[in-house]
Amino acid sequence: MSEPKPPTPTPGDTYKGWLFKWTNYIKGYQRRWFVLSNGLLSYYRTQAEMGHTCRGTINLATANIAVEDSCNFVISNGGAQTYHLKASSEVERQRWITALELAKAKAVHMQAESDDSGDDCPTPPHTPGHGGGNRNEIQLTLRTLGSKVEDLSTCNDLIAKHGSALQRSLSELENIRLGPDTGDKIRQVTERATLFRITSNAMINACRDFLSLAQTNSKRWQKALQTERDQRVRLEDTLEQLAKQHNHLERAFRGATVLPPSLSNPAMDSKGSGSSGKGDASDEDDENEFFDAMEDPAAYITVPADPKYHRRSGSNVSGLSSELGMDDQSLDEQSLASNPDSPQPLEVEPVRQRRTHIPDKPNYSLNLWSIMKNCIGKELSKIPMPVNFNEPISMLQRLSEDLEYYELLDKAAKCQSSLEQLCYVAAFTVSSYSTTVYRTGKPFNPLLGETFELDRLQECGYRSLCEQVSHHPPAAAHHAFSEKGWTLRQEIALASKFRGKYLSIMPMGSIQCIFQKSNNHYSWKKVTTTVHNIIVGRLWIDQSGEIDVVNHRTGDRCHLKFAPYSYFSRDVARKVTGVVMDKDGKAHYVLSGTWDEKMEFSRVMQSSKGENGTEGKQRTVYQTLKAKELWKKTPLPEGAESMYYFSFLALTLNEPEEGVAPTDSRRRPDQRLMEAGRWDEANAEKQRLEEKQRIVRRERERAANSPEEAVTEDLINDSPLKTDAEEIATEANEASYETDTEDSPCPTPIASPHGPPPYQSVHHDDYQALWFERIDDPISGEPMNVYKGGYWETKDQGTWDRCPDIF
Repeated sequence: MSEPKPPTPTPGDTYKGWLFKWTNYIKGYQRRWFVLSNGLLSYYRTQAEMGHTCRGTINLATANIAVEDSCNFVISNGGAQTYHLKASSEVERQRWITALELAKAKAVHMQAESDDSGDDCPTPPHTPGHGGGNRNEIQLTLRTLGSKVEDLSTCNDLIAKHGSALQRSLSELENIRLGPDTGDKIRQVTERATLFRITSNAMINACRDFLSLAQTNSKRWQKALQTERDQRVRLEDTLEQLAKQHNHLERAFRGATVLPPSLSNPAMDSKGSGSSGKGDASDEDDENEFFDAMEDPAAYITVPADPKYHRRSGSNVSGLSSELGMDDQSLDEQSLASNPDSPQPLEVEPVRQRRTHIPDKPNYSLNLWSIMKNCIGKELSKIPMPVNFNEPISMLQRLSEDLEYYELLDKAAKCQSSLEQLCYVAAFTVSSYSTTVYRTGKPFNPLLGETFELDRLQECGYRSLCEQVSHHPPAAAHHAFSEKGWTLRQEIALASKFRGKYLSIMPMGSIQCIFQKSNNHYSWKKVTTTVHNIIVGRLWIDQSGEIDVVNHRTGDRCHLKFAPYSYFSRDVARKVTGVVMDKDGKAHYVLSGTWDEKMEFSRVMQSSKGENGTEGKQRTVYQTLKAKELWKKTPLPEGAESMYYFSFLALTLNEPEEGVAPTDSRRRPDQRLMEAGRWDEANAEKQRLEEKQRIVRRERERAANSPEEAVTEDLINDSPLKTDAEEIATEANEASYETDTEDSPCPTPIASPHGPPPYQSVHHDDYQALWFERIDDPISGEPMNVYKGGYWETKDQGTWDRCPDIF
């Protein structure tokens, strides 16, 4: 069955289709997907490449279009680019030639107008809903102009008809001899000439009327469109201001209003359950939708569920409140409105305004080979790495960025169903990678004992604390708790492997989230991060691997798969898929999306075994309801490309703040100098801090009086990544360790050639953390550092005598 041919395009339309393009004498003509839009002709290998890889583009404004034979034609822009193309038929070739000629004429006309007026901004289309009078007037004028165009077309046909007749009569007049019939011929020619003149005059009058009407209304249209544009801009500004004021008032109201638990919780529970029932009733009107999930085709596929599943009874209504997008604000307002005894706010504290910009990144060129050349003859462990590789933020602050989308945990804490809660927790795990898509800079490796607090209790209802608990190997502990009823804790150490063209970073350690109301305890691990084009080319980052988010109380599990980027894959880039299952392995939700944009989830109504996939695996077919959005990435700030691609949260992390501990990352001098753009001073300060840390390390070893466990000074210096040969030699020495860097090109130890070692087997130095203690986790059985308390109480008292002097 042949593909349907598209209709002949009109000016301004986007024209797409398959053509055969000449590649070389070996492969000949190859089938390519061509797209004609805005005067540009682009081509791709497949339709799936349109989102990420364009193979070539030619500007039709300066191009020549030549027809070779019935199916072949050539497009060239003067020698720099020449496309030899072939259509499947002569009709298809003529469609493309027509579309190309129309697009070229329009491109030339737009270019000429741009050169004359200097205005490159196209007139925006009319926005419906504003200026009804102007819209009606414009539509009336357009109808009048349309009738004039029809008159012109009719006159054109008549002129062509009468002109041909007049031409024939003139030819006959030239061939006849003078005779009796001469007068009749002359009279006939005169009549036809008169008809031609009358028709021409009619067309000229129609053209004059059209031109006069167009000139009369042109300025009026421009003024009307400008008025519409100004109104739209004013409305957008007003809405933005109202949204900001609403957000500030809501946060201030929540921070100032305190409800007794005995009064607020019952009202919230009753209202929450009522809202769930109401929301499910509205779900009955949802249409069946094909959930075009981005799942692995070898694993499972999804189809629309039968309409009978939309008619739920009252027994299964209460478990779907989260699907309906119920936010915290509605619950809080309902609980307050239902409780007349709620105390009124006495005073509203102003919300602190956080910064939205940092100094632009200096345009310093960095030559990796010159750095390596200056290090010839030096020991590998003593090669200093400049701050040019870094971004003005520490690894502790980067770890705190996992709370960028804390609202997902707030919503999860309100879920009645543990399976729905697991969907939000899974979305939270994916959202922590959204800030890494453009962040190719390396964070500062924290000094031993360095801390970072993120106090957002007033604005967001949570507090977070990170501490560098080990330097050999580097490991950081993180603890966050929220007034909304959740606690997040994690300990992360990193192993890396350099493979020439790319660097793989394997996080070790687990992340745990506990919800107080339901006692659900979740744990998961991070996937592998790969930095490509280390030596040559532009750096880019990819996330790949699998994550199992496990609810240890109920046995529920969500299996997430991060698909690695493949040049030959037709799937969307950065794809993530997942299935939420109960302890018996029955699927309840299907998740899909990308780790840099958004995640969606859809409820599974029925599952069955399908046909075998391409790899011989039997696929599971899921019948699902309409997909709903779980999480969507917040756009980056304006000018983020000059601010290290920081998000709004990242811009505030290094903002100076009073009352923080002396060991806080905000007080680190080399990091502050780098943020200010003083990179030379930052490099000097960085070397001073490294030398100071080495001295403290030696003193601690001497105080421990254990020379057999002492580590040589060389292993503490700032060094690049070790080679596999050096690592094998290091492993042969029982008293030695992997490379311990202060701030190497990647602040991670190097894993063995056989993969990263188990985290519980990594040896830690004898340093005792100040705010965390090392225990055996009862859930996973692995040793990890858990917050032991005291930090926020010390901050309230303002006594930081226990903190070491690390800066």
